[in-house]
Amino acid sequence: MKKLLASLVVFILTVSVSFAQEKEPTFEKQNDLVKATYYHDNGMVKEVGFFKDNKLHDKWISYDQEGKIKVIAIYSNGKKEGKWYLVGEESIKEVTYKSNKVIKVKEVEESTLSFI
Repeated sequence: MKKLLASLVVFILTVSVSFAQEKEPTFEKQNDLVKATYYHDNGMVKEVGFFKDNKLHDKWISYDQEGKIKVIAIYSNGKKEGKWYLVGEESIKEVTYKSNKVIKVKEVEESTLSFI
């Protein structure tokens, strides 16, 4: 019985700590932009980017649950714009957008992300 009770206490504490680690999104005013940071359930950053006049604007970076970059995106007043980078398991795709339309897609080297 003591082992069962001890196991139950450990389980409750583990669940409590897990829920305590969940983070709410944060929003920080930076001049005419608002920096938004969203989190995975494990507390790691999920996305960081900016809003302008309540629209996605400027650079957005998405991360997986281990903190690795998955997508680097650019928005202009809510529209996809410029070069986006989609990081897969075996390749990185560079997708060029203009006014929400795909203009070009190509595969690029991993070193491309080092300057971003």
